[in-house]
Amino acid sequence: METFKKLSPYYWPYKKYFLYSIAFLVLVTAITVVYPMILQVTIDEVVLKGKYHWIPYLSIGFILLMLVKGIATYINQYTGDLFGISSVYRMRDALYEKLQYLPFKYYDNAKTGDLMSRLTADVEGFRFFLSFGFTELLRFFLLIVISVGVMFYYSVSLTIVTLITLPFLGLAVYKFDRAVHPAFRGIRESFGKLNTKVQESISGINTVKSLSKENYEIGKFNVSNNDYKENYLFTSAIWAKYFPLMELLGNISVILLLAYGGSLVMNGSLKPGELVAFYSLVWYIIWPIVNLGFVINQFSQAKASGERLIEVLDSESEISDQSELTSFERLRGEVEFRNVSLRYDEDSKEALHDITFKAVPGKVFGLIGSTGSGKTSLTQLMTKFYEPSSGEVLIDGKSVNSYSLTALRRNVGFVLQESFLFSTTIKENISYGRPEVTLEQVIDSAKRAQAHEFIMELPKGYETVLGERGMGLSGGQKQRIAIARALCIDPSILILDDATSAVDMETEVNIQKALNEVMKGRTTFIIAHRISSLKHADEILVLEDGRIVERGKHEELIENNGAYQRIYDIQFKDQKTVLTSNIS
Repeated sequence: METFKKLSPYYWPYKKYFLYSIAFLVLVTAITVVYPMILQVTIDEVVLKGKYHWIPYLSIGFILLMLVKGIATYINQYTGDLFGISSVYRMRDALYEKLQYLPFKYYDNAKTGDLMSRLTADVEGFRFFLSFGFTELLRFFLLIVISVGVMFYYSVSLTIVTLITLPFLGLAVYKFDRAVHPAFRGIRESFGKLNTKVQESISGINTVKSLSKENYEIGKFNVSNNDYKENYLFTSAIWAKYFPLMELLGNISVILLLAYGGSLVMNGSLKPGELVAFYSLVWYIIWPIVNLGFVINQFSQAKASGERLIEVLDSESEISDQSELTSFERLRGEVEFRNVSLRYDEDSKEALHDITFKAVPGKVFGLIGSTGSGKTSLTQLMTKFYEPSSGEVLIDGKSVNSYSLTALRRNVGFVLQESFLFSTTIKENISYGRPEVTLEQVIDSAKRAQAHEFIMELPKGYETVLGERGMGLSGGQKQRIAIARALCIDPSILILDDATSAVDMETEVNIQKALNEVMKGRTTFIIAHRISSLKHADEILVLEDGRIVERGKHEELIENNGAYQRIYDIQFKDQKTVLTSNIS
């Protein structure tokens, strides 16, 4: 029950619906147990004694009882469902909010399909138990207790003989629970992996088709699908093993009832109507215990789902969030790294090692180096996407830890190499960081990013709704909208992470000319693989294996005959050779 205890803050606020459901459940159960008693009275006191004039009154009373039971059942089921739906509404909100604030490090290892499975299938599995499982358990308990009490009232000896198999039935149910819970945990995990495989395949459908790997992806899906099937078959085998045993034990109780109860009727110790009532009551005990397996099934699924939900809810953000600066204050943009090192986890090597530099407002810093050299990692420390393993990152002379995340990131315009656009209008994509801006400000940002011209060529201009991930736009167009989005928040610090890699050379030149005006008064970091993108920078940092191996202006680095010179030679001398070869 530890799982349900941890999740109680999400369902306990709606306990009034649960209590209403329980109150009417008690009434429904009490009426249910009255059935056999009415049957006993009808046989022993009316039929056998010939008092047939009581039959119309018993019929009317029975109809009224059914009417009350119908109304009570409706309220019981409606309030139970209201309890479950209200609870998971609150829980789903909390899960989604948690996912929004978890750090990048969490998503480095998380699978999108698995997270989607947790927010859908696992939440729904937990809801089903809240809506029906709790009340079913209580209904079973009430049926058993009340039925046993009535049976003892009719005959103590017959009750003892009839219920002699119940301890064995209880043991079978207990063992079933112990076996089925891990099995359902396996089902949930395999379902999450199956979701991940589908999500990855659909997201990368262009790559799959371009390389004709449809059959390969089908094969990979079949492996995940087969794993899901095997987990379900394993669970079905557990059911097939225990349910016939539980039904057998229940039927043995009925045989004992008929054998011993029949002898009691023959010697006059028990009335025929009481035996008939006994037969109904014993099924009110046996079937709840047998069907307890189904409720345990729901409980096990809910518990397995709850454990997976708790894993998300208990995930701690490793990023501290102070509140010294409000989100409406503007930073100057001075950035300083003091002996900063970064290791993503204990088992990995350092992504950055002993980085020290200072960038003043209005200056442009270029970052260049081979893939994996630490360029992006360095800039992600400024926005606290990650925290350094050692050293300190300062902005305007204060540690980044002294700023709230909202205030810090509101002052940093970050354009990633892989531009992500939402399935909404272009205007809303550009104004995403500042929804309150006017259309004129959106257009101004788009013009600076060299995006206005192609936007106006679209059917609805800035009101054009984009497809998923910006489907319908070229890579360069998506990058320009992403740059416009960063400019729209009017940041103090502008980070361009290979932000013009998907545009042609002419567009890149035009963007750089526009950015020259935008960069004034801001601290700008340009990450690039092409020297042409950052040779105008005030200072260039050359990184290798997480270390700064060279720094200086373009002209100075060319003369050093070091790492920068080698990159320059690869990009420009080879181009000249190719050009000369083509001319010849």
